[in-house]
Amino acid sequence: MNRRRPTLLAALTLTAAAALTLSACGSDDKPASDNDKIAGADTGSEKPASPSPSASDTGGRPEITFPGDAKNVFEYQKTGDTTKDAVLKDSTLGVNSVDEAIFSGSTDTKALGFYNTESALSDSITYVLGYVDKKRTWVGETRYFDYKVNLVDENQAYVTYCSDESKSFIKDKKTGKVEDTPTTADSYVLYNTKLAKNAEGVWQTTDIASDRGSETCQP
Repeated sequence: MNRRRPTLLAALTLTAAAALTLSACGSDDKPASDNDKIAGADTGSEKPASPSPSASDTGGRPEITFPGDAKNVFEYQKTGDTTKDAVLKDSTLGVNSVDEAIFSGSTDTKALGFYNTESALSDSITYVLGYVDKKRTWVGETRYFDYKVNLVDENQAYVTYCSDESKSFIKDKKTGKVEDTPTTADSYVLYNTKLAKNAEGVWQTTDIASDRGSETCQP
């Protein structure tokens, strides 16, 4: 089975999970078009701008870099709502920041604590260290899709999305061997996340819950 991203992430409270479930109903969000490329994310177009996602923005945002053999593709369309679009963008950068830490082999990266906080940060650190301790990384492409965002107020939001890990694989840093795992139901994961806007205006991920093999994300 493809288990690049484990499911040992903190569960949201029952109230939060319920809100996420409700936010996922009745949404008509569509995949991003070529005209809606997300900063810091490869949109999966035929000629991607760069294999290394970058989050170099104004306001002192840290740059996020990926190696040439790995990328995340985020498929969503801008909503037209300034706040929702900011939440979605920072949500993707939170994901990228965790993977950047894996690639660098260190949890002491600027982006990891910039886009993640509270239980999401502590769980992300534990998750990254699982790769570092085993001298592992990953290669290939992970696709994120079916995004739904629900605003609680001007400073809190919930985001749900799916991931397709069928084209991303574990790599042993020492031997260079890549685990060529087959695609199964477990290659697809449903994520429920909570975000909060900090004093600098960054939407940080505070909580994450995941459901590997969720029927919601199956093709």
